[in-house]
Amino acid sequence: MTFWRSIAAQVSGLRVRLILAFALLGVTTTSIVASGSYFQARTVILQQAQDAAVLSLTDQLTKVYPISQIPPTQAELDLLAQRLSDREGFAVVLYRNMRGQGSQTPAPLTPELRQAVSDGQIAWQRVSLNGQPWLLIGTQLKLDRTDGTSQASGLEVYSVRSLVPEQQSIDRLATRAWLTGGFSLVLAVLLALLSARGVLRPVRDLGRAARRLGEGDLSTRLTVRGVDELADVARTFNETAGTLERQVGELRRMEADARRFVADVSHELRTPLAAMTAVTDVLDEEADHLPGDAGRAARLVSQEAQNLTQLVNDLMEVSRFDSGTARLALDEVDVGAAVTATLRIRGWVDRVRADLPPGVLARLDPRRLDVIVANLVGNAFRHGAEPVSVRLSADPDWVTIEVADQGPGLDPEVLPHVFDRFYKADTARTRSEGSGLGLAISWENARLHRHGERRGALVAGNGPAGGAVFTLRLPRETTDAGGDR
Repeated sequence: MTFWRSIAAQVSGLRVRLILAFALLGVTTTSIVASGSYFQARTVILQQAQDAAVLSLTDQLTKVYPISQIPPTQAELDLLAQRLSDREGFAVVLYRNMRGQGSQTPAPLTPELRQAVSDGQIAWQRVSLNGQPWLLIGTQLKLDRTDGTSQASGLEVYSVRSLVPEQQSIDRLATRAWLTGGFSLVLAVLLALLSARGVLRPVRDLGRAARRLGEGDLSTRLTVRGVDELADVARTFNETAGTLERQVGELRRMEADARRFVADVSHELRTPLAAMTAVTDVLDEEADHLPGDAGRAARLVSQEAQNLTQLVNDLMEVSRFDSGTARLALDEVDVGAAVTATLRIRGWVDRVRADLPPGVLARLDPRRLDVIVANLVGNAFRHGAEPVSVRLSADPDWVTIEVADQGPGLDPEVLPHVFDRFYKADTARTRSEGSGLGLAISWENARLHRHGERRGALVAGNGPAGGAVFTLRLPRETTDAGGDR
């Protein structure tokens, strides 16, 4: 299929179309000119041969005129036919049922020609005999009366002349016309190649420059040659590329500043958060002994300090993804055991329906796998409904972990944005238990696992019986240690 698509692209290319257009123009023009010249020359040659034959017959008849007696004898008919014959043709003389002929070659006299001669006309006709062209000219001799008038004698004279020399001249004209057409076709193809080269070179340059620009080389520029339309296109491309380079540079600078700001703020917050965490640990120990509002305030401060710490940690993780510095710590892992450990640490073993066959080994980052599974199962408990199930399956190339719940599922309008940062399906909910970055971080962690062209993926959907379903697919043999987007 790819081969035929490539052939079709080449056949429909601009070069081929230019060559075909020039060739068609050349062939059409040459055909019209050559055909017109051929038919005109053919008509002239045949007309000249016909006029010459009529004059020759008229001159010969004047030499044998008048006829001594009517009706003539057979000997007189034969003699008259011999005298009217020459090396260019022969004569046939007819009188009623008598016939005299100056050659043994059959004379192809047609009924139409004989009828025209019987009516007193000088008639001619071109016929073919044994594959050769012949010219027939016929007339009827007149008898002079004593009163100075003339009358029909009934004696018919036909001149039969070969048109082979004229046919050979016409064939040579046809050969020359074909040769001229072939030469014109070759010339048209050469001109088309030259024109295509001149037109396609800047087009190819533009295509290569556009590809480099699309690949991210914003410094790409074209060399402007001439002042024609293609030069205008090159100048417009250069202006567009310059504007795009400046705008993308500004956007990159702003993005880098934003990433640096987030990283710096998150880093600076870690020191006071560490102190706050130490204080909240003390408050947690004393919260049960504090009266009324003081106890509730202590617990609230402790919870919010934990949320803030989690948010800062998530922001730092996101900044590492954005800067391309996130790396994998790869290890040979029993995936079923790793997922079981994640559930056990968080106290979810009794609440989750687990289908985790043992012995499924994969080379991946166990910490990032723990983050992904914890986020998916935690979200299922918070936003879905129990029972929550975790199912593990594998094939030679992939490991698949499916987390499903029995809740209302995900709205179709929410699905495209599930992994967006800080996205909330309920816009009226301004506060949430998490940072709003859990699924986004899980999605990035899945994509960090790569093996060649195979890349990990996290997909959200709804089960056939309802409930949200998140499917994690990781290559069994991760070789790339992350770091690129």
